[in-house]
Amino acid sequence: MLDKLRVEPGKAAKLADRDPADKLGMSGKPQGRKQLDKLLPELADLQNRLAAESSRGVLLVLQAMDAGGKDGTIRTVFTGLNPQGVKEHGFKAPAGRETEQDYLWRVHQVCPGKGEIGIFNRSHYEDVLVVRVRGFVPEDRWRKRYRHIREFERLLVDEGTTVVKVMLHISADEQRRRFQERIDDPAKRWKFRAGDLEDRKRWDDFQAAYDEALTETSTEWAPWYVVPADRNWVRDVAVAKLLHHHLSALDPQFPEPDPAIVGTKVV
Repeated sequence: MLDKLRVEPGKAAKLADRDPADKLGMSGKPQGRKQLDKLLPELADLQNRLAAESSRGVLLVLQAMDAGGKDGTIRTVFTGLNPQGVKEHGFKAPAGRETEQDYLWRVHQVCPGKGEIGIFNRSHYEDVLVVRVRGFVPEDRWRKRYRHIREFERLLVDEGTTVVKVMLHISADEQRRRFQERIDDPAKRWKFRAGDLEDRKRWDDFQAAYDEALTETSTEWAPWYVVPADRNWVRDVAVAKLLHHHLSALDPQFPEPDPAIVGTKVV
């Protein structure tokens, strides 16, 4: 499954050839639920060992079109993990001092520390996506950022952070359905803003921006994975498997106990 999701470094992402409704070989939701039920306790154990080892970190980057399911993914995949070891950060439009610094300044400050799993709910990739589509900076500036981002992520990896980058890939029809559901449901209406419809009109422009960004920044040290996200259960299983795969590859270990406490009896 994971090889199918990966954007091979040096090759085009070709989002148009990737089916947002793909079941990834699973027969249906019951099978997906069964796989997820097995994965979540194992993720909790791996996180516990990562925190105890406290020598490396993991960064999960989540990108998607509006209504792509980032929040739902976080709620489901991180169920049962110790919240003390998980740091989620959502990136909105730069404000205050952020506007006076380079665009990666605010990003580096919230990267995960040793023993932590960090989640970026949107990320530094907004600076080659929304910034490009809306024309916030000229092309000769945002185009240079592909190289900046590749090297920034290389720095993170070289210093002990595993970077897992996931695009939640939904179709235009599924976005329309989710938007309508938000508008019609008073409990979800707060998630919707009028600007979402303006961005929807630029669907093709955003798809082109994503295609190029993923192609330019999928590297051996920090590859992209495109997860079909029209079906929430497929999305959740795929992201859980990706996280599980990378944590298992790290194989974090509990530190050796202090010899002074071995055999100690508490009275």
